[in-house]
Amino acid sequence: MTAVEERPAGDRADSRTPLLSARNLVQEFPVRAAGGVKGGVVHAVSDVSFDIYPGETLGVVGETGSGKSTLARSVIQLPRPKSGVVEFQGKDLMTLGRRELKESRRQMQMVYQDPFGSLNPRWRVTEVVEEPLVGHGWGTTTSRRRRVEELLDLVGLDPSQYAKRRPFELSGGQCQRVAIARAIALEPALIVADEAVSSLDVLIQAQVLNLFEKLRREMNLSYLFIAHDLAMVKQVSDRVAVMYLGQLAEIGPSEAMYRSPLHPYTSALLDSIPRVDPLTGKAHRPVALPGEPPSPIEPPSGCRFRTRCPRAQIKCAEEAPALVEHQPGHRVACHFPLDLPMPEVPKMTGGATLAPGAVPGESAA
Repeated sequence: MTAVEERPAGDRADSRTPLLSARNLVQEFPVRAAGGVKGGVVHAVSDVSFDIYPGETLGVVGETGSGKSTLARSVIQLPRPKSGVVEFQGKDLMTLGRRELKESRRQMQMVYQDPFGSLNPRWRVTEVVEEPLVGHGWGTTTSRRRRVEELLDLVGLDPSQYAKRRPFELSGGQCQRVAIARAIALEPALIVADEAVSSLDVLIQAQVLNLFEKLRREMNLSYLFIAHDLAMVKQVSDRVAVMYLGQLAEIGPSEAMYRSPLHPYTSALLDSIPRVDPLTGKAHRPVALPGEPPSPIEPPSGCRFRTRCPRAQIKCAEEAPALVEHQPGHRVACHFPLDLPMPEVPKMTGGATLAPGAVPGESAA
């Protein structure tokens, strides 16, 4: 298996203009009470801010239900966020009309998790890849077909063999290559890859990741790369953002995040990765993070991770931590980050964490 070559994650981003800038994004969904299930509002994305720079890959990781996919869809305005700002190539997407938004989406395309489900089973590969060209009125029929052949060749599929096939005649990896060809057809500046390799086997994952890296170099693409596999995200990302229950817990350079995580949640995710020490051959047994994520309908007060955090203090329930810079380019939302010693302050009453939504001093009844 060919590994994706690692790229240094420098701090050059500080002096550049962001390609995409999201500020204070909020996405919520109402839920009706039904079948004994309590209704309310799902706090899917809460006050999330980040930048992506030209030619950069930002990886987003977190447990299932942390809001990663909702964040991706909010960025491309499907649906529009409840509040916040999304600036792409200098335009605020939140204020654009339907026609202007369609033009901006030409420069930001998405690759989905299910390579089969994302392709029309009735269409041939040529029609699938040609779809965005037709939708945006690009070229003539002849020039579009010529473009499709170029795209298939670019993603490693021989047009003479694959152009006339339908999705059910392809493997999962081949289907994902077709989806990637469709995504780059209009030469976008940003690709949003939402768990784009999670359904593929390990060998095919490596091939698709190498393809993403090849296209990044050749087309100067930027990626918002969403996954739950931290080891894989480290290989492909310049910077990594860690999400927990709709909020950013930590964001920073890839190497620094894996070498010295600052948030207890990031550390717990790293501990859950099985690995072998290359020097001693000793296996590291994964350590599971205790507890279950709280409901996004009733998130805990203060820090949302406090109900599972071994460093939780009373302050964590009373005050939500801000995402602040602790090291150059490395920000964390934690009152007691791992680079600082634990202060000698009282733990929560009885040494136990508070229930979601509870505050110190309230009765547990």
